[in-house]
Amino acid sequence: MKTMDFETQRLPPDFIKTIHSTFGDDGREMLARLPELIADASARWGLTDIQPVPNLSYNFVAFAKRGVGDVVLKIGVTNRELVSEMAALRFFNGEGVCQLLECDEKQGMFLLELLKPGTMLSEMEDDDERTHIAIDVMENLILRGGGAAPPLQNKFIHLSDWFDGLKKIRPRFGGGTGPFPKEILERVEASLPGLFDEEARLIHGDFHHDNILLSERGWLAIDPKGVIGPVGYEIGPLMLNPWIKPMDGSRFEVRTVRRVDIIHERLGWAREVIIEWALAHAVLSAWWDYPNGDWEYSMRCARIF
Repeated sequence: MKTMDFETQRLPPDFIKTIHSTFGDDGREMLARLPELIADASARWGLTDIQPVPNLSYNFVAFAKRGVGDVVLKIGVTNRELVSEMAALRFFNGEGVCQLLECDEKQGMFLLELLKPGTMLSEMEDDDERTHIAIDVMENLILRGGGAAPPLQNKFIHLSDWFDGLKKIRPRFGGGTGPFPKEILERVEASLPGLFDEEARLIHGDFHHDNILLSERGWLAIDPKGVIGPVGYEIGPLMLNPWIKPMDGSRFEVRTVRRVDIIHERLGWAREVIIEWALAHAVLSAWWDYPNGDWEYSMRCARIF
């Protein structure tokens, strides 16, 4: 679509609903200003033929032309997460992650390298192969020095803040743990101090198969959260994904054992540490998803871990 006729286009109702429910008045303001923001980005960065992606969720994302090349335009509500993502992309500077081309933090919009062919790692059938690829990307992105703790850490999300959210479970359920098994929550609470003894670095924070894409530069990560914390946390989202639907506990357990073996062999991390990070993230994910009712999958994974 042309920038000038954007206002005549209908945004998907689910996208509008998500923006309203997630960001409230700030989200409504962003949507109201979206045509203006797109026009501004197009004029400043030389963009044409802006085409929204089909699966809009928490940000407006569109393919665009810039000269003879293809790029991705991303516009969102300016908040801590968006600022952290921009800062992470700037810090990683294309090493193991898509390249940040332009950025306007105040307006909440940025321009990204388009990864071609853009095949998601989740589309690969061989789980051993995709686990090895994920570790390759993690090494390029974080373990080889790119993720060393950056300056201006106030720009980034801190992993400890996420896990502090688990302290709200007991007050939420009148001193109990509600649908979250007490023994599992206590196990996570007991393991976290030791897990956080690891050196804090800048990590991706949402490192899973749908955020790892094939490009002309090889496999690269997209959508980094930009989180300051131990590298081990990256294993958590990776171990939960891709979701097995319908959930098959036996199949998930076999996949988990094999992945733990591969990660242990490749990175030398203790198997119990891998499992404890996977468990901690599973419980955190379930807590995040509890308000929208989509928490049971993560909790079933936690029981298996």
